[in-house]
Amino acid sequence: MQAVAPSPPRPALIFGVAMRHFILRRLAVMLLTAACLTFVVFFLTNLMPNLEKLAKTEANARMSDAEVLSWLTERGYTQDIFTKYGEWLGVVPSSRVNGGDGELYTRCARPERTAEVAPHYCGVLQGEFGFSTVFKEEVSTVIAKRLGTTGYLMLAVLCVMVPLSLLIGVLAGMREGSLADRLLSTFAIITTSTPEYVSAVLLISFFASKNAGISPVLVEWGMIEGPTLFKASAATAMKGITFANFTLPVLALTFYGMGYIARMTRASMTEVMTAQYIRTARLKGASFRAIVLKHALRNAMITPFTVIMLQIPWLLTGVVIVETIFNYKGFGWALVQAAGNNDIELLMGISVVAVIVVLLTQLISDIGYVFLNPRIRVN
Repeated sequence: MQAVAPSPPRPALIFGVAMRHFILRRLAVMLLTAACLTFVVFFLTNLMPNLEKLAKTEANARMSDAEVLSWLTERGYTQDIFTKYGEWLGVVPSSRVNGGDGELYTRCARPERTAEVAPHYCGVLQGEFGFSTVFKEEVSTVIAKRLGTTGYLMLAVLCVMVPLSLLIGVLAGMREGSLADRLLSTFAIITTSTPEYVSAVLLISFFASKNAGISPVLVEWGMIEGPTLFKASAATAMKGITFANFTLPVLALTFYGMGYIARMTRASMTEVMTAQYIRTARLKGASFRAIVLKHALRNAMITPFTVIMLQIPWLLTGVVIVETIFNYKGFGWALVQAAGNNDIELLMGISVVAVIVVLLTQLISDIGYVFLNPRIRVN
């Protein structure tokens, strides 16, 4: 009997197995990267000058060096960095230190939970991010509240920035060298080269000033009821988002981010429009609109997709300046408060969230890139 050669596995099956292996490898690398990055941040935030500032902030600003050292020792801050990091991570039992005031201190202790009843393992892996010395509440509660506030801002920016930048990039790249291409490319370069704080100040001066810009003219013409077209502060947006109090921070972030996406889209669109299959479609008599919509647009979106995904971590950490200018108390504002008041636990919690968002967006970007571009296969 002649042996029959086994049929080769289907490409979809190979691709699926390879993709699963790729995701597992990336997850392992992500865990290692997160551990390394959080350790670096933990080491920098636990340097002695920061700990001295924490002691003087929490206890007495006129403490002597000996008193500062005693205060830190009584609360376990003078342990070696690896032990403290292990306690923060939750793989090492939290040390119970007898303070000079007769109290028992541990990382797991809270104002409403004594150290005697606190769990021995109290770290990030157990969902314990620590207690904020600035906000006087759980770090996880602070981050959840501020992250939700910033999430509305990020969503609004993405809904405005992505369609506008893709439209500008596609229109500019459809006819390279045309007047529209030059005008749109110039606009994209100007927005990219203008920092967020400059855009924020210009927007406030033009749209939210009682004495300058367009608001006095609109008031004189009776077109608006209030003193300004938009509000210079977004503090009221945390209670209720309106067109007046939410437009300017969204525009400030949109203008800075859209130029980069538009330029990448324009470059990708220009490259696609000069490809061989586009010339073949033209020779076959296909209309310019059909060529752009059916052939060029999808292939031109591969590179901008990666760029758009990278805007998510930028928005999360880049809102610091805009939130501070517009007094919008979100994730970036909490980062400023934690850094300014040396809130170590809150700084570490924010760092963990930022690292996770960056790594997840990169993973989603790689997976999406593979599905958008059929020529790519995972080995």
